[in-house]
Amino acid sequence: MQHPSEPAEDGAPASRQGRLRRLNGLIRRETPRTAAAAAAGVALALAFPPYGLWPLSILAVTALSLLTRGRTVRQGAWTGFAFGWPFFTVLLKWLHVVGWDAVLGLAFLESLFVLLLGAALAVTSRLPLWPLWGACLWVAEEWARDRTPFGGFPWGRIAFANTGSPYTPLAALGGAPLVTFAAALTGTALAGAALALWGLRRKVQSERVTDPDSSTPVPAGVRSYADLVPLLGSLTLAVAVTGAGYAVPVPTAADDTADIAVVQGDVQQPGMEFLGRPMKILNNHVDATLDLARKVKAGKVKQPELVIWPENSSDLDPYRWPEAGDRIDQAAKAIGVPILVGALVDHPSREGYVKNQGIVWDPKKGPGASYTKQHPVPFGEYVPFRDELSKVITRLQRIPRDFWPGDRTGVLQTGPARLGDVICFEVAYDEIPRDTVNAGARALVVQTNNATYGRTGQPEQQLVMSKLRAVEHGRAVVTAAPSGISAVVAPDGTIQQRTQEFERDVLTATLPLRDDTTLADRVGAAPEWLLAMVGVLSCAAAWFAGRSRSVRQAQQTRHVRQKQEGQQ
Repeated sequence: MQHPSEPAEDGAPASRQGRLRRLNGLIRRETPRTAAAAAAGVALALAFPPYGLWPLSILAVTALSLLTRGRTVRQGAWTGFAFGWPFFTVLLKWLHVVGWDAVLGLAFLESLFVLLLGAALAVTSRLPLWPLWGACLWVAEEWARDRTPFGGFPWGRIAFANTGSPYTPLAALGGAPLVTFAAALTGTALAGAALALWGLRRKVQSERVTDPDSSTPVPAGVRSYADLVPLLGSLTLAVAVTGAGYAVPVPTAADDTADIAVVQGDVQQPGMEFLGRPMKILNNHVDATLDLARKVKAGKVKQPELVIWPENSSDLDPYRWPEAGDRIDQAAKAIGVPILVGALVDHPSREGYVKNQGIVWDPKKGPGASYTKQHPVPFGEYVPFRDELSKVITRLQRIPRDFWPGDRTGVLQTGPARLGDVICFEVAYDEIPRDTVNAGARALVVQTNNATYGRTGQPEQQLVMSKLRAVEHGRAVVTAAPSGISAVVAPDGTIQQRTQEFERDVLTATLPLRDDTTLADRVGAAPEWLLAMVGVLSCAAAWFAGRSRSVRQAQQTRHVRQKQEGQQ
């Protein structure tokens, strides 16, 4: 007999050979499941713009539920990671403008949340009503990812893939979290139906009998209606949840209106160097506004009551650089109405910091009320641990100054309209649009600048967020971008007008203004917290149930041993 430490015939120790065999066996067993998880993750990414195949979001949830069903915590975690990293890599490929290392790094970080989701799905898959707990866990995963680290990154929420699906109206009741829950519950219910169907198939194959009156084999396993209850129950749940959105009223009646113009002046070039030479972007927006004023004077276009410019439409601080302020003033006086201008403004007391602002520029009084972006983007608008990281990642030195966050909502009286200003990525965070509407905004404006990521799919991904917010808050949403996509979204989430990317354009529209708030505005984050807590508690219940089983099994084993010893 060979000792484990002795060399084997090929010269390798027997213990090492045993480990290699186990590793090879593990790889052979897990490769098909891992490949299926990766394919499901890619399918989920295709549910988002620019592809927009929203049914794939349901099927992806179904696939992950089946792949983690009955697995160990470790196996479920690996499956979740194998699902999450490809998903975020495809979804966030627009970051390749910064670098593919940024794509893979951020995708890896975000996939760690899906890793925890996979482990939790595996644990709770043994509980009764497991599809319900699974849907709650999807909400819990997004709850955590939306908040940490550095304020979170909400991109890739299932709700954002379902802005034109039957689940969309549910946003008016419980916001984006309820849309995620409903879509995920449909997916987990379909997983339950697939398992029930598979169980029936196996039962039919193992219990076939011959009908005494016929030579045709009859499946004994489905002779009782009770055998069909799991299948029919799961399918009924999936259909009911899918149809629930059609029963939700989406109020759109306007209390008042305002005639607006949205100016998209375009940029010098797409990519990281979109700013071009100083004053280029500002002059583009001034010239487009002057052209609009000429058309108004000639009677070709209706006189707007306010004009909206995008984020970074003034590429110089108009308070510090007189030439920038003079140009904005020229445009405001020519059109004769207030302009909502986007500009980076030096912080008045914090040297080295800037504020990303929306400024109401009146044709008579000049600059007035302003809103400062509350949620700057980490590693895009400020660098955490700048002194340490900039030495390692030299690319971060291209962000010379950090943005200073604002401390209040963006409700601004812009001409006749009380608008709620939301700047760029802030539209992805639930609390900022909700707080703005609850503070009195009658319509929402998303000032954004997607020039860095033009023609990558990122502008489309951000635009659908405006669609969801429109339904969630019962407000028209205006998206203004220097290079596109600028759009006017009605309170029911339909896009009334939109521009093409990297084209100078001006949208004119009659904007509905509303005062009523939706149930989602009134209940706030309560549905999300409730659903997330249910998901977390289901994990705790599964842990206690597993521990109780282990204790019972240990007791039974001891009892058998004692009985055997007594017989001896």
